[in-house]
Amino acid sequence: MARIAFIGIGSMGKGMARRLLDKGHEVLIHNRSKTKAQTLEVAGGSIMDSPAAAAASAEFIFSMVADDEASRQVWLGPEGILAGRPKAGAIGVECSTLSHDWILELNGRVTGVGLRFMDCPVTGGPDGAEKGTLKVLAGADPVTLAESTPVLRGFAEEIIHFGPVGSGTCYKLIVNLMGAAQAASLAEGLLLAERAGLDLETVGYALGKGTVSSPHVKYLIPRMIHADHDDIYYPASLRCKDAACALALAAKNQLDLPGSNSAADLYRRAVAAGLGEKNSSIILEVLRTAQPSAGRDKSG
Repeated sequence: MARIAFIGIGSMGKGMARRLLDKGHEVLIHNRSKTKAQTLEVAGGSIMDSPAAAAASAEFIFSMVADDEASRQVWLGPEGILAGRPKAGAIGVECSTLSHDWILELNGRVTGVGLRFMDCPVTGGPDGAEKGTLKVLAGADPVTLAESTPVLRGFAEEIIHFGPVGSGTCYKLIVNLMGAAQAASLAEGLLLAERAGLDLETVGYALGKGTVSSPHVKYLIPRMIHADHDDIYYPASLRCKDAACALALAAKNQLDLPGSNSAADLYRRAVAAGLGEKNSSIILEVLRTAQPSAGRDKSG
């Protein structure tokens, strides 16, 4: 069994760390809010005062945080992982969805002090983290990934290797950008159906059975139809952040993505309106409030 540091016990990290504990690993945990980690302490985890303390003797160092700035503090801050002089050859695993530029910079900083590094964002949501059915989207050299695979299998049912460090993040940003576009398209379709006088329950049923459906669309349909935006599965603020990182990657590759830009703009507007901590389905309401009032004659 491995000695593992796990930094960041949010909606994803909590389930991932719990699965590692269930597999018998020794897990040293740090989270900014210690109260969120209490259930993991009961399950056998050790709660540490800082990322540096958690990582000091670990063989594997996992980070699962919200954004670039949080990751920078976890790794490079005054009490960050690298401040604790972790063991030479330990493997750093950044599972957060972050910008490609930061992942490349972080790789240089981590390997520069004698550690190894992988970017391993995940898909599958909090329920997948709890069940151990996540997919790991790995950017790593093959030897490091092979050594890490038994640990990753603690919370993942599949590991997909995209290439060297940074490639896993590229793929994750593409997926999340497509998710934003799907959500925007669904919101527009439902709004048009509503304005045209169709029954939204029937429309939702048909969409869920049709060719434009996907697991993401199926999840969003009832959320949008019933205005269920307070039960947070994936907040609009994170969707906005991920879309911005993906569009920065596109710009770096000299691509203009007009459809994705429009979808990202809906999420920017949601955040600007103070709705960033609502579920990502909230963009239907953002779109609705931006529309002119319906005319009396819908026949055109």
